[in-house]
Formats: sequence, C-alpha cells, structure tokens
Amino acid sequence: MGAVPIGLVFPGQGTQREGMGEPWRGTEAWELVAEISRHTGEDVEELVLRTPAEQLRRTDLAQLAVFTVSVLALREAERLGLTEGAVACAGHSLGEYTALVAAGMLTVADAAVLVAARGRAMREAAGMRRGTMGALVGAGHDDVAELVREIDASGCPLWVANINAPGQVVVSGSVEGVERAAAEGHRIGAKLITVPVGGAFHSPFMAPVAERLREVLRATPFARGHAPVVANVDAEPHTGDDDWVELSTRQLTHPVLWERSVGTLTGPLGCGRLLELGSGRTLSGMIRRIVPYVTAVPLNSPDGLAAAAGAPAVAAAPAAEAAR
Repeated sequence: MGAVPIGLVFPGQGTQREGMGEPWRGTEAWELVAEISRHTGEDVEELVLRTPAEQLRRTDLAQLAVFTVSVLALREAERLGLTEGAVACAGHSLGEYTALVAAGMLTVADAAVLVAARGRAMREAAGMRRGTMGALVGAGHDDVAELVREIDASGCPLWVANINAPGQVVVSGSVEGVERAAAEGHRIGAKLITVPVGGAFHSPFMAPVAERLREVLRATPFARGHAPVVANVDAEPHTGDDDWVELSTRQLTHPVLWERSVGTLTGPLGCGRLLELGSGRTLSGMIRRIVPYVTAVPLNSPDGLAAAAGAPAVAAAPAAEAAR
C-alpha cells in the first residue's frame, strides 16, 4: 500500500497575533524575513515580533504578517521533508499566495510584492466605503444565501463572502447589512459572529481597486506549477501559469469557496492527509467538519514540525538576540 497523498493548505487574514514570528527565530528559514522586508519595504521582523495586536488588525500589515509566518512554516516543512509527496495545494483567501509559492508558481519575493500590493489595495478600498464581515454559524448555505438576498434587496448591501464549512458562511457588505444579518439570523437558526476585519472583503466593495491589482499581477512572472493549486473562486485545480492573473483579481470581489475547495483536494485530487502550515489551526477545524474521514494536521510551530518529522526540537534564539 502506497503513501497517503498529501495536500498543503495555508491560512489567511484573521490568524495574525502579536509576536507570531517569535517561535521561528531560531529556524533556518528566518533569513526569509529579511528578503521579504527588502522586497516590500516593510520592517517585517518588527511586524512579526513586536507590532501590537491592535495595529496588526490593519489589513495590509495583517496580510504581510500572516504570509511571512506561512512561508517560514513552508520552508521549514520542506527542509524536514514533510512536503514530499504533496500532490496539491490550496490557501484560504490570502493563503492562496503561499499556496502558489508552495506549488512553484511564484517565488517568495514575487509573492511578497503581490501580498503587499493586495493589502494596500484592500485597505484603500475599505477606506472608500465602510464595510465589514460576519460569520453566520449554524445555518446551511442556501438559507444564508436567501437571507442575504432579502437584506440586500431591502437596500442594505450584503453578499456571501466565504463558504467555509457546513454551518459556517461568512457574509460581507455594509455595516447595516451585517447588523441586519445578526438581528435576523435567528430566523434561519444562525448566530452571527463578528469578523474583526477592516472592510467588506470578497465583495463588490473591493471592485474600485481590482484593476490596480490586476496590473501588478500582470507584471508578475508565474511559472508552471509542479502541483496544482485549487483556486478559491472556482474550487478547481490550476497548474498553468496563464490562469492566475484573472483568478487572483476575481478573488477580491468573489466568494471564497473553501468547502468546495477541500472537496476538490480530498476528492478528485485524492489527498488523504492535509497539512496546515502557518499560524493557528483554523483551517484544520474547518476541514474536520467538511471531511471528517480525512486527517488534518495543523503545523503551526517549529516544534510541531520537528515532532511530525521525528527531528529534534528547534533551539530558541539566543537570549542576546531575542532582546534586540
């Protein structure tokens, strides 16, 4: 019996936290922090080590911090041989850019430039029109979609933004629309949990900056991947270098089809084990609800990676360096 095919998945915005880079300081991959800083013009070490949690809620900073830690986890997983046998990749929203790195379609430098441009564009769009997001928990997608249509038709712009897992659908749009969804969710047996973001992402509120991101994407060299990446917007696997300008542009204004994407990874692509690389364990929780028969493993620390690989734990950074 052969080895179980592996899929790699990467988290998105919302998994950031203060000091999220600290566990990775003693790893070989840490040198990527300086590279990402060089290509984005941000002090990424400061960002992932010392930036306060409240400041990390800023869209552009949150996205760069999450991307950086995911890339660190990916590089360490590769070094330890944990990604050998990976047959497909996917990422939730922002995480799709790390998935493209993992599949060999983007370099770390090019992906970092795109993430920085995307974060700035989304922050600007959020400043143009105030919006927010909320997760409706406990109701099916069809019921949520109908409630969203009713609220939107009443003059409070609202759309489905993420179809994450059974009983978890995120809505996005005007503050009034999300507040209505919170007030009326009981009609479909749902409770709304506020998503702490700075705008109405994955909705038409992002349309004013979509063309600008498209231009940055067009200037970015994409390579043909050694494994497919399942795209958020259509839940289909893509291996070519000619798809991602349009797919990544559409992702700004269209829903993240995560539940279907996991179905593609574990169905047609045959992944029997999914490794979540990056901060937190949000995706692993969703995956267990979508496909409980598939093993989902959150690898969110160097020690966790070492344990999975049967290697010695990673040494902490020297005290003098840690005090800098």
